[in-house]
Amino acid sequence: MSQFNAPTPGAQRPAEPPPGADPGSPWAAGGTMFAGVLLLVDGILGILKGIAGIASNDVYTRINDYVFKFDVTSWGWIHLVLGVILVLVGVGILQGATWARAAGVVLACLNLVANFMWLPYTPVWAIVTIAIDVFVIWALCTDRWDADRTRRTAG
Repeated sequence: MSQFNAPTPGAQRPAEPPPGADPGSPWAAGGTMFAGVLLLVDGILGILKGIAGIASNDVYTRINDYVFKFDVTSWGWIHLVLGVILVLVGVGILQGATWARAAGVVLACLNLVANFMWLPYTPVWAIVTIAIDVFVIWALCTDRWDADRTRRTAG
């Protein structure tokens, strides 16, 4: 037996998925942390977007005929509240809280819909936010490695 194959006394091997288990995509595993950062940043930007809408009714373009036409101040409050909640969930994901992953998916979906309805006011930024939310939803839904590791260490 060579020195490279000999186990070191007292050394622990890193956790590995059980045989036949899908460890998930490495892109998704790294993506979960990035999704937490994106939710945090998206929440901060939502807060700023909300404050701008509340502070001045003339910051955003006025829309004449649009199905989802609200007062800009109302949109400001929507973005402010959603932004604060996104920041809290983003922090929870970065801390590894299990509840934050499910909440992150739900809130990214809500943020996606809100930004779709916000599209005529700021089209470019709304599309960027929608793309971020799609990535967050994908990353949080495809990473199964943490759940497998938690199940193995608990049992």
